[in-house]
This record gives sequence, C-alpha cells and structure tokens, in this order.
Amino acid sequence: MDSHNRPLEGLPSAPRIRRGLLTAAAVTLALLAPAAPAHANPTPAEIEKQIDAQWNKLEPVIEEHNATKIKLTKQKKKADELNAQLAPLEQQVLVTRTRIGVLADQLYRGGALAQANAFLSSGDASAMAERLLVLDQLAHDKKARIADVLSAKSALDEVKRPLDELVAQLTKTEAEQAARAKAIEAEIKKLNKLRLDAYGSQSGIGELAPVPCPTSYPGGAGAQAVKFACKQIGKIYVWGASGPDHFDCSGLTMAAWRAAGVSLPHNAKAQRAEVKSVSRSELRPGDLVFYYSDLHHVGMYAGNGWIVHASRSGLPIRMRKMDDGNIHSYGRPA
Repeated sequence: MDSHNRPLEGLPSAPRIRRGLLTAAAVTLALLAPAAPAHANPTPAEIEKQIDAQWNKLEPVIEEHNATKIKLTKQKKKADELNAQLAPLEQQVLVTRTRIGVLADQLYRGGALAQANAFLSSGDASAMAERLLVLDQLAHDKKARIADVLSAKSALDEVKRPLDELVAQLTKTEAEQAARAKAIEAEIKKLNKLRLDAYGSQSGIGELAPVPCPTSYPGGAGAQAVKFACKQIGKIYVWGASGPDHFDCSGLTMAAWRAAGVSLPHNAKAQRAEVKSVSRSELRPGDLVFYYSDLHHVGMYAGNGWIVHASRSGLPIRMRKMDDGNIHSYGRPA
C-alpha cells in the first residue's frame, strides 16, 4: 500500500469520528430538552377535597341503606303477623286432612262397601228405604268433610300467597342489602386509605371542639339530647352505627334524642319527615340541621352557629360551623 493511501498514525478513523459526533449531539439534545416535571404528591387539603367529593356521593347510598333497613324491619314484622294468622288455618287443614285420610282408608279397604252390603242385605222394603236414606246421609257427611278440607286448604293458600311473596321479597332484599353493605365498606376502605396516605398517623382535622359544646343549655329534652351528642365527640364515624362506640350521622342524632326519651328513625330523610320544622331564627341546641337537597346528612345544633355531627368514615365526631355545608332545613323532635 502506498504511504499516501495509509491513514495517518495516531489519528482516529472516519467511523470513530462519526460515532463521536453522534454521541456529542445526543448529549447536547439531552441538555437542551426541558426537564420532566416531578410528580408532586397531593397536599392534605387536596386529599380532603377529594374525599369530601367522594363522600358526598357515598353518604346518600348509606342513608338509603339505612332507610331500606327500616322498611325491612317493618316487612319482617308483617311476615310474623301473617304467620300468626296462618297457625289456626294450618291446624284446621291438618285436622280435616286426617279425617279425609281415615275415610280414604275405609274406602280403599272396602270397609264402607262391605258395611253397606251387610246393611242392605236383610229386611223388608220399608226398612230398605230407611237404610238407603241412612247411607245417603253418611255419603253426604263424607262429601261435606271433603268439602271442608278443600275449603280450609283454599283459605290457607289465599292467606299464604302474600306471605310467600313477602318472604321471597325479604330474601331478595336482604341479599341486595348484603351486597350493598359490602360495596359501601369497600368504598369506605378506599377513603380511609386516601386519608392515611395524606396524613400518615395524623388525623389532620384540628381541634374537635373549638368552642364549648353545647355553647348554651336550652333546658328540657333538647338539653339532654345535645349533651349526649357532645359527649360522643372524638368517637369515630362508622356507617350504619348508632352507638355506643361508633355512629353515623343519623345514628348520632337518633341515639342523642333516644337518651332524651324521644324515638327517631335511623335515617336523615326519615327524621326530617318526623320532626317539626323550625326557622333558622328559632334554632336552639338539640335541634336538627339537615343538609343537601336529598337530605343525606344531619347534624345537631349546638348553639351560636355550631353543630356537632358525625361527618364521614375515618373521622371522629366533632363540631363545625353550621354553614359549612348546603343546609336544607331545620327540625325539632317532639
């Protein structure tokens, strides 16, 4: 090979130069490219906002669940009453069936026919006629007994039909409620995990009772109810619970007024239907404050614009400003 065709010693070859240029270009592009934004963890306030939004969707389902439980209890009571009504009818059918069984056995064995032949085989014509009348009476009696059992069975079926339908409905509703409860518990578990991710072991809710609870005492049943509710501050919300260790919103108000001797249903909407309406200016501690257009939340007025309430899963019962929510109406239990 001629010397002018050989590569100069100590200098890189063309392929190596090209590879070096490509590497330098890649490094330059990487330096000039904008840095990818770092993923910022949501703040506790943002998490609380997310939870509030989800809880406002979940709480109506919980309250509907409570309302269905009330209906289910009433239906079970109705089923028990129908069962009590059926007892004498079932006994009547049993007795008449036993009688028919005896008659059928006699006919099967030929006893009745043999007795009739013997009965008619002797005597004159006049005696024969009398005996035929007797046999006709016996046959009529047996037919009447058969009619009795058929009538009793028909009456039993007529009364039992709605009971059977009710039992089937209860069974279906209970299965649906069990599935719904499972779904609710799963959603609550997700909400609690969001809170744990945001706060770790901290509750993140601040002071539970920033003012005295109640702020004043109205006297009477209202005072007893609100003092009971205030004593529950710090206990953790559990949906469907009405004490003594856990409460949901309507469970707290129900238990508080029960302590004052007044019975309320375990459902915010049902409580609204049962209590007397009062205006905002008439509010006094112990009154109920209902929230949202579908009435899925209720708290107890504690005075001076404050309520005590069980807000949502994972949070303790606490006080808050009454207007920190969409108020629907106000009510006072009798």
